[in-house]
Amino acid sequence: MLAAADVATDDEHDPEGHTIAWERQQIAALRDAASATLTELVEAEARLDAGTYGSCAVCNREISTARLDALPGTATCVNCAR
Repeated sequence: MLAAADVATDDEHDPEGHTIAWERQQIAALRDAASATLTELVEAEARLDAGTYGSCAVCNREISTARLDALPGTATCVNCAR
């Protein structure tokens, strides 16, 4: 990381907030969550192309429209997600 070269290395004693390591962990967690969501959406698009979008991957029952509206990348119904 070239950007890290311009940042102070002694962040553990910064009175103004979180440490740089904490901030980097937050960014990494956000990046990982975005990547997981993108993967779910790509897989949902494949199910749409295959004609199986909206059917639970576990029990084959229909996934409710409300669940799909809230989580368009989901592959399971509420019961199977539990």
